Amino acid sequence: MLVRVRVTPDARRERVLEVERDTLSMQIKEPAERNLANKRVRTLVAEHFGVSEKRVSMVSGARSLTKVFSVE
Repeated sequence: MLVRVRVTPDARRERVLEVERDTLSMQIKEPAERNLANKRVRTLVAEHFGVSEKRVSMVSGARSLTKVFSVE
C-alpha cells in the first residue's frame, strides 16, 4: 500500500492525523536536517499501521514536506 504523508517538522508536540485512508498529516518534533525527520516519520507510519519499520520504505519525497511511503 502507498501512503502519502504531509509533514510539519519542528512542532512543539507530535500528532498524527489520518486525513484519508492512505493520507496522513504529521507534526513531529525533529528538525528537517540530517535525515532526522524522515527517520521519525518512518517510525510513526510503522506504528500507525501496526507493522515493523522494516516493512516501511520511502518511495519519494526525501527532501519534500510531502512524502510517499510504501507499507507492506
